[in-house]
Amino acid sequence: MVKDYGFVRNKDSLKLIVSSLCGRGYASYAEKMVKSLANEFFPDEHICDSLISGWCNDGKLDEAKRLVDEMYRGGFDIGTFAYNSILDCVCRLCREKDPFRIQTEAENVLVEMERHGVPRNVETFNVLITNLCKIRKTEDAMNLFSRMGEWGCYPDETTFYVLIKSLYQAARVGEGDEMIDKMKSAGYGDALDTKAYYEFLKILCGIERVDHAMSVFAKMKEDGCEPGVKTYDLLMGKLCTYGRLDKANALYKEAESNGLAVERKAYKVDPRFAKKKPTVVKKEKKRETLPEKMARKRRSLKKFRLSFVKKPKRSVRRAF
Repeated sequence: MVKDYGFVRNKDSLKLIVSSLCGRGYASYAEKMVKSLANEFFPDEHICDSLISGWCNDGKLDEAKRLVDEMYRGGFDIGTFAYNSILDCVCRLCREKDPFRIQTEAENVLVEMERHGVPRNVETFNVLITNLCKIRKTEDAMNLFSRMGEWGCYPDETTFYVLIKSLYQAARVGEGDEMIDKMKSAGYGDALDTKAYYEFLKILCGIERVDHAMSVFAKMKEDGCEPGVKTYDLLMGKLCTYGRLDKANALYKEAESNGLAVERKAYKVDPRFAKKKPTVVKKEKKRETLPEKMARKRRSLKKFRLSFVKKPKRSVRRAF
């Protein structure tokens, strides 16, 4: 290891290798390495948490629980980081198999944390809120957000970011704007960069709230975020879809004035909003009834007979 990779044979190098293996889906190799070197480098809480997190990242919850039981029997303490990984794994598996069980299974993990005296932190709430938002349970996520203070936890930038996206996806645009204001007042306004605003705009355009997307775009510029080519292209495409060519042209000129190389494209207008030409409805010929047919023949015969009658010439009166 020293010759090939330049690692010093110590505990810090072991931690680095174990965390790297677990992060890339090789938790089994990392566990074998830790057990083989246990006599030389006794594992600590950081190594144990990394191993549990590695099994959870692979979606192998049974292996993670087996390792937790082994560590408790060996006298190790499992930290909040490891339980957060287990909680995230439980929620992911429930989302794939049975989303209705996600709250029940998550509650079991939280009860186990309290039984072992492991405190919750903001990452615990972020895991729960993120997974609830992914199954469109925005109201439950908001209730959990309002109860964070009961455990002495306060939301961070990830909490606000996930909730803003979920509120916009649920078409609760007013509450989404309020959450942006709360995020700024909590001191996380710097996290609202161009990338974050682009995600908000993409969601609003996806749910066909173009007017609100334009207001968020104005707020984005007020906060000092400079829109990029992707942002302008997204808004111009959606405005053209709705037939608002004047606003799309204004955005194009604005992008050019800012020095952005916006590519000219042919955007397709949605048929719902395209100006339709007035269609002339052709009257279908009705089938004549027998009396109508006989009356028409009588009229034509009368005209035919009168055509043989000599019409009197009109005399022109002389003007004196």
